[in-house]
Amino acid sequence: MAVSDDHVPPAAPPHPSDRHQYTGPVTPQVDTVSQAADTPEVAQPYRELGLKDDEYTRIREILGRRPTDAELAMYSVMWSEHCSYKSSKVHLRYFGETTTDEMRASMLAGIGENAGVVDIGDGWAVTFKVESHNHPSYVEPYQGAATGVGGIVRDIMAMGARPIAVMDQLRFGAADGVDTPRVVDGVVRGVGGYGNSLGLPNVGGETVFDPSYNGNPLVNALCAGVLRTEDLHLAFASGAGNKIILFGARTGLDGIGGVSVLASETFDDSGDESGPNRKKLPAVQVGDPFTEKVLIECCLELYHAGLVVGIQDLGGAGLSCATSELAAAGDGGMQIWLDQVPRRAEGMTPAEVLSSESQERMCAVVTPGNVDEFMAVCRKWDVLATVIGEVTDGDHLVITWGDETVVDVPPRTVAHDGPVYQRPVARPDWQDGVIADGAAGLDRPSTPGELRATALRLLGSPALCSRKFITEQYDRYVRGNTVLAEHADSGMVRIDESTGRGIALATDASGRYTYLDPYRGAQLALAEAYRNVAVSGAAPAAVTNCLNFGSPEDPAVMWQFQQAVRGLADGCAQLGIPVTGGNVSFYNQTGATAILPTPVVGVLGVIDDVHRRIPTGLGTEPGETLILLGDTRDEFDGSIWAQVAHDHLGGVPPTVDLDREKLLGEIMVAASRDGLVSAAHDISEGGLFQTVVEAALAGETGCRIILPEGVDPFVALFSESSGRVLVAVPRTEESRFSGMLSARGVPWVRIGVVDQGSDSVEVQDQFSITLDELRATHEATLPALFGHAAVPVPAAVETPTA
Repeated sequence: MAVSDDHVPPAAPPHPSDRHQYTGPVTPQVDTVSQAADTPEVAQPYRELGLKDDEYTRIREILGRRPTDAELAMYSVMWSEHCSYKSSKVHLRYFGETTTDEMRASMLAGIGENAGVVDIGDGWAVTFKVESHNHPSYVEPYQGAATGVGGIVRDIMAMGARPIAVMDQLRFGAADGVDTPRVVDGVVRGVGGYGNSLGLPNVGGETVFDPSYNGNPLVNALCAGVLRTEDLHLAFASGAGNKIILFGARTGLDGIGGVSVLASETFDDSGDESGPNRKKLPAVQVGDPFTEKVLIECCLELYHAGLVVGIQDLGGAGLSCATSELAAAGDGGMQIWLDQVPRRAEGMTPAEVLSSESQERMCAVVTPGNVDEFMAVCRKWDVLATVIGEVTDGDHLVITWGDETVVDVPPRTVAHDGPVYQRPVARPDWQDGVIADGAAGLDRPSTPGELRATALRLLGSPALCSRKFITEQYDRYVRGNTVLAEHADSGMVRIDESTGRGIALATDASGRYTYLDPYRGAQLALAEAYRNVAVSGAAPAAVTNCLNFGSPEDPAVMWQFQQAVRGLADGCAQLGIPVTGGNVSFYNQTGATAILPTPVVGVLGVIDDVHRRIPTGLGTEPGETLILLGDTRDEFDGSIWAQVAHDHLGGVPPTVDLDREKLLGEIMVAASRDGLVSAAHDISEGGLFQTVVEAALAGETGCRIILPEGVDPFVALFSESSGRVLVAVPRTEESRFSGMLSARGVPWVRIGVVDQGSDSVEVQDQFSITLDELRATHEATLPALFGHAAVPVPAAVETPTA
């Protein structure tokens, strides 16, 4: 049952991904269930699809026969590392074990759903999630990054929400690496091209350069959406006779094997661009943001009209995932008429149709009485929609191709009951040597001249230089609800015009710290993301994560993963905020060289009125006093100074005190509510001087820093001790604010004053640098490395206001 021909859009022109890929007959040979039962001896290429010998044997045991080609394709993609979490499940359970009922109180949907959903009050809910698209972004950077954005946006749409903002966490190889310009250029254009076209503001993120990501960049995309609590939708197929409708783009040959042969194995280390890595190109999806934009509006109208029972986006594993997960989560079986799926390539086999990861597609469960109205909404938005099946009262997922049955499986065995591995876990032999090799013996600057040179060297290094060259290619203010993005620790977006209610988002990670101590490194990432949200005035409410690691077949990698998961789970329990969901990305390595373990942590915060947000830039009030909150220690192991000045990585990461972080968060939220602070900036990489410079440049005003007596100027300026914040306080509020700090037991010290008449950042008795020199040093590095001007972004639809 398809939309009548009068309303079906004309066939799409040839898709770039479908050229030169199909050489077989127009009518493909079909391997049926009856043939599979009659010919058990037929050899099947299961290893080429990423399945192990024992996994193939188990599939045969489940079915009582050999699988058909289509069934084999389904099991191979759904049992892949990317989809089944077969190496990580045993460790991820720890998140559930450490989440209390109190932490779950505001969660409307959590781990296991397309995205986590949090009730933020007044009938509003927010859904947010971060996912990886790492391997595709190396093979084909533009489409890999673009479809990463598209995929996470559809996860948010599938919860019944309107997407309102995106962020990105990017990791590239050495900034001066031979292949880095290709990857940076493609990824940045892909992120900007897709997100800008959707009309979604990119409100923040992070870009890091490190040689460990040579040959394996990380592209982690986050999206947040907003919905009324009653509009929440979940992925399940229920109610015998209800129809399964596929709507959105046609299905092509792109992305086949994306979750198995691409995302669930390591890259070859031959370095041959025409070799095995480039041969993975057909497994990369190809996106069309304009189709997705229309799909968003179509979905929202369908939700508003109450026409959807359950819904699932088609991302990794395509129809294999959507059909098996919808059926597994329902209360019956499902019948799919696969030959009804609209296709844009001739001669596709059932296995290819099921495995295709063509973008911009959704699958909905609709009651028979609502089908006509559902189709009418799709026609209104010029969205192709086709009934491809129905819910049955059986317990199997049955898929036919014409008159032949090509799939007959228990859906849970495909979607949820895949293999679970207890991978060997072993602390690596080299860990003790890394810890012992601290930064204490490295030469340090001591004279004012040396300190000044060090400050400029760090400021202009690829590790700390301005990312303006990248972020200017993204639209930060489209739709007019962004109130913090540029020069901010977190992005903030208004969600309710009438009350000013808003959300703040921050993502952080430190592969360097996690390499030194995975447990503490994960907690440091959590602490910084938590702090970044709090310094904007928002109350941290929930966490999402994207855990990027090397091969799970390496016991040392599994030890890093286990420790990071436990560190993050214990940290969230201590802070009292839940993990609502996330993503695991394994096999991030080329040959035997793994990336630095990189657990990306995203924190969602809530603010009652965005007018009370705290900006980063100094100088919003005359005569502001600069106050440093927290303790500064001699902590340089794993620091940016050790990296830039000595190319050194060793020792023990900074101390993390999550009780202090929670207290700091409470103080910053109270300061925002009571108007006690005019500006604030988290102190992290690069230390106090980097923080002061960024705040001064953001406010375009000078300041004078007075270092505390008895503290080594080098330590005071460049230590990366955690749990610290720089705040600017109006003179009229200094007594009240400092009294609150003392009463709550938070260490603080006056560190300087803002001088709105000055054009310099002065470190008293040490050195002074003009804002012009600081800005030039900070902003010149990336354009010089990558050699071209940033792509201009169209003007925002509205001027951002509060």
